Amino acid sequence: MSSAIERAAGWAAQLTLDDIPAQVRKVARDCFVDTLGVALAGSSRPVVGKMRTLAEAQYRDGEATILGGKHRMSAPAAALVNGTAAHALDFDDNCYSGFVHGSAVIVPAALAIAEAENVSGAELLTAFVAGCEAEFAAGDAATPHLYEKGWWNTGVLGPIGAAVAAARIMKLDAEKTGFAIGLAVAGTGGAKACFGTDGKPALCGRTAEQGVTAALMARAGCSGPLNAFEDSRGFAHLFNDDIFLGECFAEFGGTWRLLKPGVDIKRVPVCLSAHAALDAVMDIMAEQRIAASDITRVVCDVGPVVTANLVYDQPKTPQEAQFSLPFAIGCMLVHGDIALAQLDPAVLNDPALRDAMSRVTTVTTDLWKQGSENARFYPEGAHVTVTTRDGRSFQHFNGFARGTTARPLMDNEILGKFMDCASGAIGKIEAERLIGQLRVLETLPSVRSLFCGS
Repeated sequence: MSSAIERAAGWAAQLTLDDIPAQVRKVARDCFVDTLGVALAGSSRPVVGKMRTLAEAQYRDGEATILGGKHRMSAPAAALVNGTAAHALDFDDNCYSGFVHGSAVIVPAALAIAEAENVSGAELLTAFVAGCEAEFAAGDAATPHLYEKGWWNTGVLGPIGAAVAAARIMKLDAEKTGFAIGLAVAGTGGAKACFGTDGKPALCGRTAEQGVTAALMARAGCSGPLNAFEDSRGFAHLFNDDIFLGECFAEFGGTWRLLKPGVDIKRVPVCLSAHAALDAVMDIMAEQRIAASDITRVVCDVGPVVTANLVYDQPKTPQEAQFSLPFAIGCMLVHGDIALAQLDPAVLNDPALRDAMSRVTTVTTDLWKQGSENARFYPEGAHVTVTTRDGRSFQHFNGFARGTTARPLMDNEILGKFMDCASGAIGKIEAERLIGQLRVLETLPSVRSLFCGS
């Protein structure tokens, strides 16, 4: 019987654009739009500058664009820097098949190789879909157990998606694609201890780089372990207490995980675990016509996934603030919402914000006990209670945040987010040109036209 890697490789190597349903293509294009927008916005962050300097010292020039500038470098270098930029603001998308930031890894990896190889937009979009479906299958096979153990699944599973996408662009056959996946799995890793530090975006970039390098190694003739998931010394045993549902790799082409569970596109630039509670408070304020100044206390009853991610009740840096529920809600109370402008040390140290944060409390009750409906179906949901100065109390449960597949952003909202993010990096005119190209990505004769103005 073939291994999980062999099944994924065989499917990915043969995938064509015509095999991909129109609805899946639409989701993939939206992922490209959103990811390139947040990566352009993130390209000016200090951590990206550090990784750019590192890449310039370690890699040669090439044909792959470094976002936010005019420099072109080799594919691994571009994947490293652009992958860091895509995750630098924690504004990129999520998928519940593995609890991964899929696009922030796969888009930079696929784009870098696509520019280096000078392929069409159709090849790029096909490769992205192949990478996503392979990575998300691995996420489902690992079950939530992998994430609950403390692994950062983006770092652990991301090299799979990046390697598959890169291999597909390079037109590797099934055997070499399998070797690329095996090399990616055998060398993978990532711990949640990186949250709130430069390590999180930088390791996202390293993950994209790893996947690209694994595919390049396979093309150069390196073999990789085709049984890297199932081997007694492999992924399932070492990472996940022998939990691995190999049947998840039998569904390619019949089940499209880009549709179900789908991809969640963030509305605001903080960890997705904060979004449902934030939306719940905003809903209560709108429905009850409560002013922020009238609120004396906000109690957020959330599950263990949320508390494991949002670990900074008193954040000291903007990076820590992105993993802080008091910051998210406090920022909304003071500023009306959260925007990129609020990810600033001066904003974080504002006494008014600190006062608002002090009114926010996070708890976990029996609503989220193991096996409960909430824990199974709404892992990042929130039950919120808002108390006002006159003693009134209002409650609201929100299972899914705006931007998740249950409450998706509209096309104009995705476009607006892109323009807000990209215009600051490349100007409004170039941002409008780029969004026009991305909307017809699969018709482009060469992906190098995406950044002809860079």
